[in-house]
Amino acid sequence: MSDPDLSFLFTDTLDPQRGLTEDDFAAAAETLGIEVAMIKAVASVESPRGPFDPKGRPEILFERHYFHRLTDGQFDQSDPDISNSSSGGYGKFSAQYGKLQRAYALAPDPALRSASWGRFQIMGDNHEAAGFPSAAAFVQAVTTSEAEHLNAFVNFVKSNSKMVSALRAKDWAGFARRYNGPGYEANQYDTKLKSAYDSFSAGNPPAQA
Repeated sequence: MSDPDLSFLFTDTLDPQRGLTEDDFAAAAETLGIEVAMIKAVASVESPRGPFDPKGRPEILFERHYFHRLTDGQFDQSDPDISNSSSGGYGKFSAQYGKLQRAYALAPDPALRSASWGRFQIMGDNHEAAGFPSAAAFVQAVTTSEAEHLNAFVNFVKSNSKMVSALRAKDWAGFARRYNGPGYEANQYDTKLKSAYDSFSAGNPPAQA
C-alpha cells in the first residue's frame, strides 16, 4: 500500500477533533502504569502553544540534522537551512511548515520523519514505535484528532521499558534523555518536566502559552 499524499498540509486549513477528556488521560495513564499528572506534564512541556497551529495542523518543529542524516547530506549545499549536520537553526514557529514543505518536495518520507509532531512532539522518525507502519500514516493520523496524539504517545513510551521505568520513578533526567535525546540538558527538559508535574499534582496546572 502506498503512502498517502500529504501535500494538503501546505494548502488546506484543517478541522481536527480537539481536546482530551479526563477519561482519555486516565486510560492512558493506566495503560502505562503512571500518573495522569505525568502525561499532562509531558504535554505541557512539549507543546506549550497547544497541539495544533492556527490552520488546524499539528504543531511541528523541523529538525534539519535529521533531514541531513536521512538524505545522506545530499541537500546540505543547496538547502543548508533544512539539511545540516548540526542541529538548531529552527527559526520562528511560523516558519516550520515552510521548511517542511521544501523538504517534502525534495524527499517526502525523510521530510516527514524529520519533524516532531503534535501535542507530544513525537518525531516522525519514531513512527514505528508510535504504532504506525510509516511516517506518512503517523502524520495522517495526527492531523485528525488530539486523541491520536495521545495514542501515539502511549505506544511510543510503552515501546521503551526504560522510558516507562523512568517515568514511574519520577526520574525526569532519565526520561528526558530517552524522550528528547542526549541534548535534553541544554533545554532543561528534565527540570521543566518536574516543575510541570509538581504543578499538575498540586492542582495548579501551568498556564499555556
